[in-house]
Amino acid sequence: MSSFFPPALENLIDGFASLPGIGRKSAQRLAFHLLTLPEGEAEAFAAAILDARSGIHCCPVCQNLTDAELCTVCSSQGRDKETICVVAEPRDVLAIERSREYKGVYHVLHGVLSPMSRIGPDDLRIKELLHRVGDGTVKEVIMATNPDTEGDATAMYISRLLQPFGIRVTRLANGVPVGSNLEYADDATLSRALEGRTDM
Repeated sequence: MSSFFPPALENLIDGFASLPGIGRKSAQRLAFHLLTLPEGEAEAFAAAILDARSGIHCCPVCQNLTDAELCTVCSSQGRDKETICVVAEPRDVLAIERSREYKGVYHVLHGVLSPMSRIGPDDLRIKELLHRVGDGTVKEVIMATNPDTEGDATAMYISRLLQPFGIRVTRLANGVPVGSNLEYADDATLSRALEGRTDM
């Protein structure tokens, strides 16, 4: 069945629809809105996408996203380098930072273990974490993956790998509701979760 829209517009809608959380109708609204933008604004929008795609990379230390040699956390002299908070995604770093309670550094896994999605240990940034812990300066690793089945399995798997290093491995307390995502937790909940973390 041929599309009612011109091919260029259909491609634009398909592009928006491929984004997480964007359905077909939302993609159409976004595409039509983009067509109403002045040419300069549309070009600036396209340039922002290309700049972000080409200029942002993973920090070689913590694997968070950055456009510099090191991310702002790793390059800060005021952060506690003896404590590493392990999160699944870069957006989770922002969620923890909002609590203003955490003063350590981070490690971003870029996913969680998920047999159903065929995501195994080699698909995550676990080796990089073990390398960081292996230098002997880290005293505690906080597992801050989401409190769901996959997040818990990932936390348990990594905690077992960290046992030979003899460091403290903790898990965020249940201030974060089971089955929820860190990015949607409010600041007070995250503060309580950090303060009440437990040994694994």
